[in-house]
Amino acid sequence: MKHSELDSLGTQQFDEAWLRQASEGLSDSARDLIASAAAYVAQGVQDKLASTGEALSSHCAATALILARLDADAVTRASALLCFLSMQDSPSKQDPILKEFGPEVMTLVRGARALYRLGTLTGQSHDQAVTGSDQKEMKRKMLLAMAADLRIVLIRLASRLQSLRWYTQSKQECPPAYARETLELYTPLANRLGIWQVKWEMEDLAFRFLQPDTYKQIARQLEEKRTEREQFIEQVRERLLRALHQEQIQAEVTGRPKHIYSIWNKMRNKHIDFTQLYDLRALRVIVADERSCYTALALVHSMWTPILDEFDDYISRPKPNGYRSLHTVVADAQGRCFEVQIRTHDMHQYAEYGMAAHWRYKEAGPQGGQVSAGGDNDRKIAWMRQLLAWDRESVQKNGNDDQTPHEGALAQPAEASLARNDEHIYVLTPQARVIELPVGATPVDFAYYLHTDLGHRCRGARVNGQMVPLLTRLQTGQTVEIIAAKAGGPSRDWLNPQLGFLASSRSRAKVRAWFNAIELQQRMSQGQGMVEKELQRLGRTAVNLEQMAQQLGFARADDLYVAVAKDEFSLRQLDHLFRDTTTNAEPEQRVFNVAHASVLKTGKSGVLVVGVDSLMTQLARCCRPAPPDLIAGFVTKGRGVSIHRADCKSYHELACRHPERAIEVDWGHTGDTLYPIDIAIDAQERPNLLRDLSEVFARLRLNVTGINTQSKRSLTRLSFTIEVKDGEQIQRALAALNELNGVQARRL
Repeated sequence: MKHSELDSLGTQQFDEAWLRQASEGLSDSARDLIASAAAYVAQGVQDKLASTGEALSSHCAATALILARLDADAVTRASALLCFLSMQDSPSKQDPILKEFGPEVMTLVRGARALYRLGTLTGQSHDQAVTGSDQKEMKRKMLLAMAADLRIVLIRLASRLQSLRWYTQSKQECPPAYARETLELYTPLANRLGIWQVKWEMEDLAFRFLQPDTYKQIARQLEEKRTEREQFIEQVRERLLRALHQEQIQAEVTGRPKHIYSIWNKMRNKHIDFTQLYDLRALRVIVADERSCYTALALVHSMWTPILDEFDDYISRPKPNGYRSLHTVVADAQGRCFEVQIRTHDMHQYAEYGMAAHWRYKEAGPQGGQVSAGGDNDRKIAWMRQLLAWDRESVQKNGNDDQTPHEGALAQPAEASLARNDEHIYVLTPQARVIELPVGATPVDFAYYLHTDLGHRCRGARVNGQMVPLLTRLQTGQTVEIIAAKAGGPSRDWLNPQLGFLASSRSRAKVRAWFNAIELQQRMSQGQGMVEKELQRLGRTAVNLEQMAQQLGFARADDLYVAVAKDEFSLRQLDHLFRDTTTNAEPEQRVFNVAHASVLKTGKSGVLVVGVDSLMTQLARCCRPAPPDLIAGFVTKGRGVSIHRADCKSYHELACRHPERAIEVDWGHTGDTLYPIDIAIDAQERPNLLRDLSEVFARLRLNVTGINTQSKRSLTRLSFTIEVKDGEQIQRALAALNELNGVQARRL
């Protein structure tokens, strides 16, 4: 069918001429289905306009003709007519379309209507968040999730193409956002499906609206050299036909049409001028079988000089969407380059219609009758594999004007891809931002995805404008609006899995974090009251609480309060602290440089928690790490992150029991900070042993903060806690201790 014929029919009613072309290639029964659908819809769309402003009757007629051109089955063509009749779904038992045309047509009609609603909502978007590349990917995923049947996608593509044609023919101004959406969403989808006729035309029309000056400039350059180019191609075509005939190869040789968008894309990506393009002059050779393809290629290379870097064999290595052909660029004796594409009839059919051709010719009966979409999972997997592969790859504009898809990784096994596709749903905010949620998600999950505070304050929801319970399971394509209180928190019922308020583990974690924070605040208040009451009893109400907490081994006073409230710290130690302070009023003689800050005094470990700012840390007493030890972190309850040596047995036991609380840490700027470590000494019991050990520490100017001794028979075991700056001081201390007679020292 010629393009001009389609254009002229776009404004006609559903007359006999239209019916003849709309049912071309179908059986008599299929033709009757098209006629019934046209008669059913004719009165309903009369005098109504599409969202673009086009007469709805013309849009229906032209969309069906585009699908006929793609050899779509009768059910698809009829559904394309009926889906414009009403954009409001009615209950399945009462829907007249279900009663009149059956469940298969009804399924396609509802799917097409859902995609139209998605397009309308995203087209009206005024949220800045929807303009990023992430949102483009979300829209594609949502489109795929809503299109349970390939034919629904074909209807949507045909409708979009007709709208672009109408903007061109009517001289109406096409909204830039509409044209941009076509290039970003619909042409990549047509590309992945391999429907090149639709893809190229949509690209050229959208490009014409987005960059009219550039479009006209390239069109003018093409026209200026058109006569010369056509004469050259005709000469080459006749010469090649004679050569093929002499080799007894039956072939069709034609000039290949050029598309302005692909020319501009190649010029932009390869940074070349219009005159440097190889494939402005191009031939297409169609032969009977694959063997003849390579024979014809050898013949072409023998007649003209091949440009080696411009040869591609897409027969032995097909594109991800199944496109197959041989592409080569050759030059004649005058150095004029031209492209030659070689393929079989089947390859050409697929190159023109892509997955639509596969659907049509594999499923249709010998008379081209109606097709049943149900019950054949293999075909669904075949085309879903292509869509999911396209969805995962980034859309790269490589400028190939060769009717091939953009390069990308092949899809993983289709069954796994389909399974993953069934794990998520895609819903819309009132501003048309697409949100990905797990299957079974509720409005509460949706609220927590948008913002944690919104989730805490969520009290109700509207889905597609209707109030729904918070237990409602959302479905792909719905628009969700959250009703929130000005203040408040979540309900504990939300954590009950049997009630079904939350399907997302992320949402559940945020609710648990809320209640953990409330519980922590309560413990802090309780512990503070207990500490203040004890201080009043001791007559120490004027004491600095922060300094007191640090003297007791806590980084902050709040940590002390929590420990007291959880019975992890005895208030009796406060009495011991103040009693020791009074007894040791005289300055203690210490054998270290007092100008250096100690971790025990400042509470600042110099450890950085990777990915988190300003998180409280404390050095574990079980292994006492010091720079440059390899370290690991473990999130404690109420005392921040506990820092262990990477080889600490206690840490590995904790990490095995609670792997989710293990966290990556590293040393930050430690400067001259002193770190406590433990050194174990085994020695023969002898006089002056303790004096000799103390002299070593004094000579090395190391501060001893603790000592523990144990004697058994003639052996003595001592444990010293000393403060060091780094591992070098540790090694010097161990070496000096081991030089003493009968002493064996090691770090604990």
